Amino acid sequence: MGLFRDETPVDAGLTTGAVARRLGVSPTTLRSWDRRYGIGPAVRPDGRHRRWTPQDVAMVETMCRLTSAGVPTAEAARAAQKGTGEGAPDDWEDDGDLGVAEGGGPAPAPARPRSSAPTASAAGAADPTAADVRQECRGLARAAVRLDAPAVEERLAGVVERYGVTVAWQEVLVPTLHAVGRKWESSGDRYVEVEHLLSWHVSTVLRRCAAPAGSRHETAAPGPVVLACVPGEQHTLPLEALNAALSQLGLPSRMFGAAVPAEALVAAVDRLGPTAVVLWAQARSTASVPLARHVAAARWGVKGARRRPVVVLGGPGWHGRPSEGMVRPSALGEAVDMLTDLYGRVS
Repeated sequence: MGLFRDETPVDAGLTTGAVARRLGVSPTTLRSWDRRYGIGPAVRPDGRHRRWTPQDVAMVETMCRLTSAGVPTAEAARAAQKGTGEGAPDDWEDDGDLGVAEGGGPAPAPARPRSSAPTASAAGAADPTAADVRQECRGLARAAVRLDAPAVEERLAGVVERYGVTVAWQEVLVPTLHAVGRKWESSGDRYVEVEHLLSWHVSTVLRRCAAPAGSRHETAAPGPVVLACVPGEQHTLPLEALNAALSQLGLPSRMFGAAVPAEALVAAVDRLGPTAVVLWAQARSTASVPLARHVAAARWGVKGARRRPVVVLGGPGWHGRPSEGMVRPSALGEAVDMLTDLYGRVS
């Protein structure tokens, strides 16, 4: 059964929840539109839940398309009720599709490496099909374009719960974020607010997935994984995804976030004695090979049993840079598997 299919007979109409899932709108938004603008089910049987007929759904689809295109809500409601659909600009079609629809989507997410190591997938959850991924991406994109924060967060939380952090990140979150970025770049920097809202809520959901500090039992050895953006690097979402995935596996980590000064990073490594240090660089201009080598050369412990961290280079900024003695995973799943295997060897 697909994620957004409803088993209610067509003659009986759809529930508000079913319509919300189909259109990528939160139930709260649908109820608000109904209450304020009359965009809702025309037939409400006494003593029964409201049901949406195909005509009702078509009306709210028009409402979604117009509001996604920037038409004021009240104006969009009037046009939807008239059935005209007028007022939507031509430069954004298909209700915030953002290029993630079938036939015009972004490059597929990196394939997950097949490994015997456990991953941060939801327990017992099946991997999504290609159709599931398209539905998830389209629904999330539509909600983001409407700036419907409750729907964005609800859909993000649902995707992570269904598939786990690693699969959700690689197959839904990254393609949708890339599609949003391409859209505002091709629109003369319009819709920047869509990318900001989506990124904020992705970060919020990922942080909720990570166990609070102190909630896990951490032994003195092996040390944690240090996660840090190199100096000048502000892109933290990939590290936040890795932090959440490691947390769900019970592996200790320390997240330092964006643009960590070199001196502070070296001091943290000296104090923590980490098993691994993940350095994220989105751009070549921030990928500092000397810093990576300095961290890789750090040593601690008693004489005769001194250890050093495994340095993991993450992000496209390291492409083509020398990385002898360091590792460069190509995707989140590969990084998770590699770190899981590493802890299995040192524990």
